[in-house]
Amino acid sequence: MGHLSVDVRASLRFFAFYLANGTIDVDLLDGFDYRPALFQFGSPLEQVFAIYGNVLQVDANGEVLNDGDAQYRAAQWIRSCCDPTYVVEPPFQAWETELH
Repeated sequence: MGHLSVDVRASLRFFAFYLANGTIDVDLLDGFDYRPALFQFGSPLEQVFAIYGNVLQVDANGEVLNDGDAQYRAAQWIRSCCDPTYVVEPPFQAWETELH
């Protein structure tokens, strides 16, 4: 069984760092301290990682192709949890939010 490429592992590490640091997609989440809502219970945090992992694309060499897009989609879900007036555009598709 193979391992995730260094590029994928680095993307996951940075995503986790930005998420825990409160600095994921600062343009979209500026002014929202989402950490208490995500870290108090496991399910919201689990959904954030599911969206990030489902949206992340990797090429045949294991190189990440769309880290920014994956982070943005996760940030949109976070924003929708913290701001009931926020509308996710485009709306999430079932495959993006599926838990595996």
